[in-house]
Amino acid sequence: MSAKRRRTSAAAALGAVLAALAFMVGCGPFEDDTASADLGSDGEPVTLTVGYQPYYTEAWSGLAMRDQEFWRKHLPEGSEVNFQVGLQGSIITSQMLAGKQQIGYVGDMPAIVAASKRDTRDLRIVATLGMSSGEMCGVFLVRNDAPEFGSQEEALKWLDGKKVAVPQGSCADRIAQGTFQKLGIEPGKYLNQSIDVITSNFESGRIDAAIIWEPTAARLVNEGLARRVASGVLPGEPDAAFLLMDKQLIDERPDVARAWLEAELEAQAYLADPANTDAIVSAAFEQTEGFTEADLFDALFGKWPPIVGGSEDGIRLQLPFAITPEAEELIANSASFLHEIDAIASAELPEGAVYGQIAQEVLDASGGTDQPAIKAQPRRGG
Repeated sequence: MSAKRRRTSAAAALGAVLAALAFMVGCGPFEDDTASADLGSDGEPVTLTVGYQPYYTEAWSGLAMRDQEFWRKHLPEGSEVNFQVGLQGSIITSQMLAGKQQIGYVGDMPAIVAASKRDTRDLRIVATLGMSSGEMCGVFLVRNDAPEFGSQEEALKWLDGKKVAVPQGSCADRIAQGTFQKLGIEPGKYLNQSIDVITSNFESGRIDAAIIWEPTAARLVNEGLARRVASGVLPGEPDAAFLLMDKQLIDERPDVARAWLEAELEAQAYLADPANTDAIVSAAFEQTEGFTEADLFDALFGKWPPIVGGSEDGIRLQLPFAITPEAEELIANSASFLHEIDAIASAELPEGAVYGQIAQEVLDASGGTDQPAIKAQPRRGG
């Protein structure tokens, strides 16, 4: 499939998803049904609705936040938080655009799309949840009867002319297309498929390969449905997750916005502490369906060798918290990709869409300078 056709199909797929989500959440066209939360006054208890993704490993600080309730010691006494699971980031951003959630834990692509829709609702990217060198969202899987490869390069070049599936418009799509362009690879078919369809097609042998994110990638490997052969590490295609916040919350309750970020900083420190590994895996197991604890451990903590896309330094995830220059570069590159596939109107986000001031102030006040990192441990799965 040509690059132009890939761009067109991705845009069409993304439009269909957004339309479906608007219908499912009962909000119709976002412009006609946005809501404003009653956030109260400075120092008063507040009720927040927070969307988070236990099904996307890079955003697991939200999972830790729900499990450990770090927010309780930072928000005004008597505050309440309603956590809502999003199976994917676009579900969370649709709710935020409709004014039904004030805070969202999402991957890089849905965060950028949401922050671009200033004419619908003013949402800001306020902190970095995590950044990886391409292991979290860019996992390349092949069917089990594919040849044994001696390197990632060999495995990726095998994809030339093959039937490859990816949820188009996602970070996995961006990493896949960037990898193919850098290595001169042209799949025979580049299919837009959901995670469920990809799983089914690996079972039936209808696809040769797929590019997906964690923890689903670890599950498919551990279930023996596919083999991991590469990741975005090789071509230098990183990924990230970001915290979205409604500007209404920032403006009307700056005390709450700052308090949440103080709690988020604690959640990330908790996530990075090896002493908490088993508790995090247990919380992930309780908050998801269809995964074993081994799958969830391998997704964030498992050590994958470099030959199949593991990082040479053994770091699975960086937790910078602030909007670092690396995060800004990733956002800019991802916005260019989204504009190219017609998912956003401009490659330039609205002024202030990346709003890292509060997170930087919180980080400075904590005395934190080094970025904590999650280092790989021996895998527990198959």
